[in-house]
Amino acid sequence: DTEGRVHDGKVMYYLPDCHRNKDKRYHPTWISDIKMRKNRFPGATHTSCHCFFGLHQLIPLFKDNREELLQKPVVIVEAEKTAFVLSERYPQYTWLAAGGLGEVQVDKFRQLRGHKVLMMPDTDLDGLAFKRWYDAAQTVMQQSFWEDSPPIHVSAFLEQNASHDQKQRKIDILDYLYE
Repeated sequence: DTEGRVHDGKVMYYLPDCHRNKDKRYHPTWISDIKMRKNRFPGATHTSCHCFFGLHQLIPLFKDNREELLQKPVVIVEAEKTAFVLSERYPQYTWLAAGGLGEVQVDKFRQLRGHKVLMMPDTDLDGLAFKRWYDAAQTVMQQSFWEDSPPIHVSAFLEQNASHDQKQRKIDILDYLYE
């Protein structure tokens, strides 16, 4: 996060073509869950507080470069891989990842206060991803902590430009750019 704290780690499996292995045996899991199972705490529950992947990039290296960080737009995508790859291709943006369609929660935006934020959800046939992220952005902008921050924009680029086949495959901006 912006204070340099590690919240958790996510283990994901990829195929040789760099797409995620969606076989049920290779479902993504969290390090905190693995540790709980390994230590065999029967009935124990653990709730970790996740943040956006890549949030550490917003830590000012010097006292006087906070303003510079605020000028660099933040782009939030769903997949960590997408944020990682596109941060190399488009370094003029700070790329963050939510880590999943349902991982865009209001509290995660607290550390983005004051930043220009663009959200780029994956696409799907019924526009569910776009709608969920658009609704989340509206909710965040109504919060008192977001007061005086720039409006959050949610990109409809994939909704408008992805083919029926691409929407059926639920592609993201990285898939679109490389196809």
